[in-house]
Amino acid sequence: MRQEGRFGELPPLLPHPPFASSLLPRAEARKEFMGMTAEEIRKQAKNCPDKELPAFIAAYEDDQRSSVQAVVKSAAQRFQKYEAELARTFQMSVYERKYRETCPLIAGIDEVGRGPLAGPVVACAVILDPDKEILYLNDSKQLTAAKREQLYEEIMEKAIAVGLGSADNHRIDEINILQATYEAMREAIQNLSEKPDILLNDAVTIPDVAIRQVPIIKGDAKSISIAAASIVAKVTRDRLMVKYDAQYPEYGFRQNKGYGAAKHIEAIKQFGPTPLHRKSFIGNFV
Repeated sequence: MRQEGRFGELPPLLPHPPFASSLLPRAEARKEFMGMTAEEIRKQAKNCPDKELPAFIAAYEDDQRSSVQAVVKSAAQRFQKYEAELARTFQMSVYERKYRETCPLIAGIDEVGRGPLAGPVVACAVILDPDKEILYLNDSKQLTAAKREQLYEEIMEKAIAVGLGSADNHRIDEINILQATYEAMREAIQNLSEKPDILLNDAVTIPDVAIRQVPIIKGDAKSISIAAASIVAKVTRDRLMVKYDAQYPEYGFRQNKGYGAAKHIEAIKQFGPTPLHRKSFIGNFV
């Protein structure tokens, strides 16, 4: 039977959680690390998981060396940020908590690439595992490229299932961007290795899908499942556009990802469209 995981309730914060995967009493922890240099302690802090920082702080908080006190203060600030992120993630899992009892497999769905002048629209569906914590999930547009890449790897490792779908520029021109987006979303759902019990969608209701759907306005900022889908879709499409940049370097796809940046528009005017461009989007430039 599936048990309620970290998304179901905030974990109780222990006064001294385990440090280095061991439950050391406070006095024993101090004894173990007695005699360490400030640099060694700094390295310990750097390698200490966020959830285990209280035990680290307890071990060194009475060390009077100013350099060690600076490390302890930094560790305390780190733990405060960790607690704040736990609370933010808990708040972003409100829809997952609401539906999980009756719908254990919850898929978040989002798309990337409706607005660009070139390249596909990419959709993703993600079923997160409630027992495998992933922090810092958010609307992909609010994250740096490096953070998206990091979270992409973590999502792919920890999620129960991830499905991708896409519609290329020719399909977009054929049936319009909205219908192409729906098509990509249906493909993403079909490509999940597990059938979801419910879909949390970013703002839309997808036609011709029999599974229960919950459209959420600005869902990628309100649901961890939708946020995860937005990150995977964004990283997938960005990587593809970087590959296209090698084929068509004049258009700056590595930087603009196909969107209508000034350099991109000037390149269309100067060199004409590539086979990747959406004819229905560039009528004003050619």
